[in-house]
Amino acid sequence: MARKKLFDVWAVIYLTIFIAYTLFLIYPMFIVLRNSVVGESGSFSMEWFTKFFSMKYYSQTLIHSFNVTIATTFLSLIIGVPLAYFYNLYEIKGKTVIQVLIILCSMSAPFIGAYAWIQLLGRMGIVTVFLKSTFGITIPNIYGFNGIVLVLTLQLYPLVFLYVSGALKNIDNSLLEASDNLGCSGVPRFFKVIIPLCMPTILAASLLVFMRAFADFGTPLLIGEGYRVFPVEIYAQFLSETGSNYNFAAAISVIAIIITALIFIIQKWLSNRFAFTMNALHPIERKPARGLGGFFMHLYTYLVVGLAFLPQLYIVYQSFQNTSGKLFKPGYSFSSYKTAIQRLGESIPNTFIIGGIALIFVVFFAILIAYFVVRRGNIITQTIDTMSMLPYIIPGSVVGIALVMAFNSKPFVLTGTITIMVIALCIRRLPYTIRSSVAILQQIPLTTEEAAISLGASKMKTFFAVTVPMMSNGIISGAILSWVMIITELSTAIILYNSRTVTLTLAVYTFVTRGNYGYAAALATVLTALTIVSLLIFMKVSKSKEITF
Repeated sequence: MARKKLFDVWAVIYLTIFIAYTLFLIYPMFIVLRNSVVGESGSFSMEWFTKFFSMKYYSQTLIHSFNVTIATTFLSLIIGVPLAYFYNLYEIKGKTVIQVLIILCSMSAPFIGAYAWIQLLGRMGIVTVFLKSTFGITIPNIYGFNGIVLVLTLQLYPLVFLYVSGALKNIDNSLLEASDNLGCSGVPRFFKVIIPLCMPTILAASLLVFMRAFADFGTPLLIGEGYRVFPVEIYAQFLSETGSNYNFAAAISVIAIIITALIFIIQKWLSNRFAFTMNALHPIERKPARGLGGFFMHLYTYLVVGLAFLPQLYIVYQSFQNTSGKLFKPGYSFSSYKTAIQRLGESIPNTFIIGGIALIFVVFFAILIAYFVVRRGNIITQTIDTMSMLPYIIPGSVVGIALVMAFNSKPFVLTGTITIMVIALCIRRLPYTIRSSVAILQQIPLTTEEAAISLGASKMKTFFAVTVPMMSNGIISGAILSWVMIITELSTAIILYNSRTVTLTLAVYTFVTRGNYGYAAALATVLTALTIVSLLIFMKVSKSKEITF
């Protein structure tokens, strides 16, 4: 019997990936943990944790974050679940356009919606001024808790919609017919049948909304005013103009990781309790939305989607207004685009260069890791899979801070380079692409690869010549959606960028913080156009008029 090789090419590959994850994820997280327990004297100390929990000024930010996050998650479910129900069980007119608009709302950076709502409902917003001058109506304050929750809810309910839509497609129509025969239809059926069947998916969507709302700092930074939240405090301690405190920022980051990890574990436990499998032999057939019920379904759908998409429409409109910088003038032109490109024009090629390089690595590693997990399961590949999911529960700002702390001194000096931006984007976006690649590969029978090997092809050739082409549609679709998330990334990039690595999202944020709203609107419109094109390509490649998670 021929001796089995101790290391084949696949072993070398997954050991290399394991080392890469250890270097660029585990090591930075260890540095954050180490810095969090180093006191001012340089010795081991828990003083930064004591400082955070003993001083109300800091601990209150955690309470504020939970208030915002819980309210956002609850409202996103209240809006997203019924919307998915109406969309998938009834013929809603213009459903393809509606879904594209819903996805666009979720793909844009939240802070863009925040500044648009300030322009609409702020102290000098056009709606505020109009209602006050015309009808004498004073609307509630958009700043603080109310504004943060409004912006995040309209940004994140699409995630609930997409997740629940995917679950509804797995429900067999015979279950709904049976409930009708038993006299359970309409609203009772929604609560007694649909909600229980979708509960695992609803819990998964709740976790994602919670994580996104908890980690976002761009929105509260712009619209929160005195309502300070947890991520803003991390950012402030790390990049404070009055003096950074890396150790305190590290301690707050550790607290953030522990909180999100606990929420993740609780969600997993609840999902396992409600877990079951469904196979829709007879998928749900949409019914005509007629009568008074149909009218209210359409009204609800159009109002929700219209309200969520209103900020982006206003941004597009504002991008064509004449402006002298911070003030708008009568008339319309392309002046905002010209000035924005002159000032931060490098942000457009940077977006394609940094995002494109990151996308190549994301797709490449996602394919390999998915193959290891599905086809070559062992302790190392399972460890890689676990490590790849860690960024799912770590806020983006914490990832950015960890990379800066780890690679800001010799022997690895990467801060301020394109390399560290690419690494951060890969770490942040790999979990989603890996999961989609795993799902695709699990549908490909192993016998196909075994047949190729039996005909004399090597394992490596079989992988690239047989397996990868069979995964192509799923890979391309996942790549396009990853691209959309990459070009709208802010929380990590704002920690890592410098003047040479500004991307479109960062350029928009820079203009917003300086009050140059016309220029910000111009670049935000370019970003929206890129997102629309990406989604249209996705729908073309996937040969689907609908997108679900």
